[in-house]
Order: sequence, then C-alpha cells, then structure tokens
Amino acid sequence: MARSAKKGPYVQQSLMDKVEKIKSSGKRDVIKTWSRRSMVLPEFVGLTIAVHNGKKFISVFITENMVGHYLGEFSPTRTFRVHSGQRQATAEESSPAPAAAKTIGKTAGRTGSK
Repeated sequence: MARSAKKGPYVQQSLMDKVEKIKSSGKRDVIKTWSRRSMVLPEFVGLTIAVHNGKKFISVFITENMVGHYLGEFSPTRTFRVHSGQRQATAEESSPAPAAAKTIGKTAGRTGSK
C-alpha cells in the first residue's frame, strides 16, 4: 500500500540535513545513508548518494527519472546468479561430448565405402 498523498513523501531528517549541507557548500561529495526507505526528491537531482544494501554501499547518481522512487530501489540486496534449471542446461552444454558419439552421428546414413 502506498503512502498517503496527504502526508507527503518520507525522507529521513539526517539525510535531508546532509543534502542541504552539500547543496549549500557546492561540493560534489558522496552522501552515505542507510535510509533505503527515503524517497528521492527533486532537491537530490545531480547528487551522488551511497545507499547501503546490507553489506556495502552502492553509489547512486540521482537523475530526474528517479524522483518519486525510494533509494532502496536502486541498491539491490540480493545477488541473482542463475535459476537451477538453467544451471543444469549450461552444465550439459559446456561438458565435452564423447568422441565416439560425434563420429557415429557423422557416418549415419552412409552405406559401404568405395
């Protein structure tokens, strides 16, 4: 369920303070935050925010298209490797086929030798 429009977007106060400090100083420093639930506001555009994913900080450069989304959406917490069915198919394709099977396939359909 989405947050009520009457309440407005949620941004952690400490993050907002850091953004205002960086904007006023004019520096291009990276802002570290653990607040994945904070919403991206138009004031964040052009800044780089390092969002914690549970293990490390992922640097996210904020663009106009990100406004209205949450910071956590740009810092994935899980690493997708491969589905189990794809793992088996890849193993079968990469394993070398026996040489005898290859020669049988090539000579099939030929009758006798000249």
